[in-house]
Amino acid sequence: MAEERSTLRRELLQELLWAYGPGGQEESVRDICRRELEPCVDETWVDKAGNLVGFLRGSGSGSQEAKTYDDARGTRVLAHMDELSMIVKRVEPDGTLHVTPSGVMYPANFGLGPVAILGDNVTLTGVLSLGSEHTTKESLRIWQTKPDKGDKSLDWVHVFVFTGCTPEELAAAGVHPGTRVCVERSKRTLVDVGDYIGSYFMDDRASVTALLHAAQVLQSRSQRPSDDVYFVFTTNEEIGGVGASYASRTLPGDLTIALEVGPTEAEYDTTVGGGPIVAYSDSRCVYDKAVADRLMDIATELDLSPQAAVLGAFESDASHAKASGLSPRAGLLCVQTLSTHGYEVIPSSGIAALTDVVVEFLLNPA
Repeated sequence: MAEERSTLRRELLQELLWAYGPGGQEESVRDICRRELEPCVDETWVDKAGNLVGFLRGSGSGSQEAKTYDDARGTRVLAHMDELSMIVKRVEPDGTLHVTPSGVMYPANFGLGPVAILGDNVTLTGVLSLGSEHTTKESLRIWQTKPDKGDKSLDWVHVFVFTGCTPEELAAAGVHPGTRVCVERSKRTLVDVGDYIGSYFMDDRASVTALLHAAQVLQSRSQRPSDDVYFVFTTNEEIGGVGASYASRTLPGDLTIALEVGPTEAEYDTTVGGGPIVAYSDSRCVYDKAVADRLMDIATELDLSPQAAVLGAFESDASHAKASGLSPRAGLLCVQTLSTHGYEVIPSSGIAALTDVVVEFLLNPA
């Protein structure tokens, strides 16, 4: 049974990884989440920010007829659907695209290679390109980045997207400034690395998978959480935590917990070979100590070897909500991840561990 659940989790994770979900255009990911979530909760809806919300009534909420959202105690558990991507800044006369990042990363994080251009009418395949390394100073844009000659780090001004199309063909496909460009599906297939798995966009598809699985586990048990639970699959986390802020403002409850990838670096004393990461602070907020302590205790009781961390250069849906005064309490639970915002690697058991901690916290938060 455990092996079957592991296989199903992996299949769902792969399906989510293959779905394109740039910020503001998360529909493909949301459709998969809704399909998986609806059988497990009492109600689902999509709010005005594009978040998918699943409501699970707590055992202390009373009957459905007596239930009103306004007077309910609730816990919001969030995982974001959007991914790091590129956005077209201009279409050049030769049909190439100049792109800028949507989210914080450099071209090297994605690597040169195939990309999906999400035109309004047609999705096209392009290639994120730099140009030939066999060049001299006459090709200054390339020369600047050569490790044996130049002194510039590869940045977005150096690369372009080759489309093989004319500007007219691109216009017919609905490609224009503002069109999203994503790492192509062929580069998003899970690979096994010993006891680990790797792919682009574990951030945040691994946590989305864990949150969906947590809803499934709770649905399979006769015991319900005492408080109402809102499973929220958020939009636009990578560009400001917009969806989470809206959900925290509009949904009941005073506690917001985000599920994320967590950096594994010596400065945080975290490793990818350790257990789930529980954050006590990040660059935007100090998380509530009682919440972090409880997450640590649960993971310890489950023999998961949790890692406490004070994170810098990191933000989450929960820290955006708390820093904006939209959630009085917040927590952050992360799957330990190598190379965040790059080609990300997590333990094969990482999603299951995150699920177990979430389920136990919702059933026994105190």
